[in-house]
Amino acid sequence: MTEPLVAVKDLTKTFEAPTAVGTSTSLASRVGGFLEQTNVEETGIEEAAVKEGVIRAVDDLDFNILDGEILGLVGESGCGKSTVARCMLRLIEPDRGEIRFDARPILDLNGKDLKAFRQQAQMVFQDPMASLNPRMTLGRSISHGLKIHDNPDPEVLREITLNVMEKVGLAPALYFYNKFPHQISGGQRQRVVIARALITNPDLVLADEPIAMADVSVRALLLDLMIQLKEEFSLTYLFITHDLATAKYICDRIGIMYLGQLVEIGELEHVYTHPLHPYTQALLAAVPVPDPHKRRTDPMPEGEIPNPINPPSGCRFHPRCTIAEEICNQKEPVLRELESGHRVACHFAEKFI
Repeated sequence: MTEPLVAVKDLTKTFEAPTAVGTSTSLASRVGGFLEQTNVEETGIEEAAVKEGVIRAVDDLDFNILDGEILGLVGESGCGKSTVARCMLRLIEPDRGEIRFDARPILDLNGKDLKAFRQQAQMVFQDPMASLNPRMTLGRSISHGLKIHDNPDPEVLREITLNVMEKVGLAPALYFYNKFPHQISGGQRQRVVIARALITNPDLVLADEPIAMADVSVRALLLDLMIQLKEEFSLTYLFITHDLATAKYICDRIGIMYLGQLVEIGELEHVYTHPLHPYTQALLAAVPVPDPHKRRTDPMPEGEIPNPINPPSGCRFHPRCTIAEEICNQKEPVLRELESGHRVACHFAEKFI
């Protein structure tokens, strides 16, 4: 079996939940509360749901990414998708677990070794306006990463930057080079952050909702661009999204997350045509069909996602599951392989084969 480019095992990350953000009167308390709330917001959990305790953002995740593939990570807002990507790049440190990149243990890297890894693994953030410095020109923003890692001659750096800008569709590159983020459109800003990720010639790109902030009219163009760049630069993607249609368009395999856990993972076509977890089935059933004569007949999950500070016992989906039985409340299902390359965490998955 080919060694995966990325191997994640038992990845776990929790955040401390603030007790009462915004209720204290002292400046120090308010600043402290804001910093704590920032960590909470990274998990996508609303302040109204935050109480005293620990937020289990990612809980014992196991998955691999093969060299040259696009693995999609799909789930509702707040399920921990973005936290997974940040842990993989060590933008935040996981509580425990193992992350291997090209067989190297990433959590053991420090100094120059960690810097070298980050040159090989880059991230495309969801909101380009939030991730781009408004005081830096586009050319400077794109070239900044390469300057940090390789520091080439200024003329060489400029030439490489212009070349990457052309490749992502910022053409003519000289026209965009000295512009600022507020002077271009949302789709063009998204191309800027893609170019910034590619400037270091990485092997792995973690794309966190990379088209969510772009207009609907240009989303397909951006997806086509990412597929084209994958082939040209020999890239491997972790593609994070909540949109099943987007995942179906671009991904080779797909993993479904619910409340910090991976509930199903497998080849894209197989998961879409033969979903084995009730949550995956519910997500697919919720996709609108443009035919007024087709009515949904299957029962849909009721209620809201449980509080991640105090998740349900057993299977976390059981309070909303239409086929749950007593064992689902008592015993947490293990992510197991039922078909070749298709793993699922459900006590009753066999009935769907």
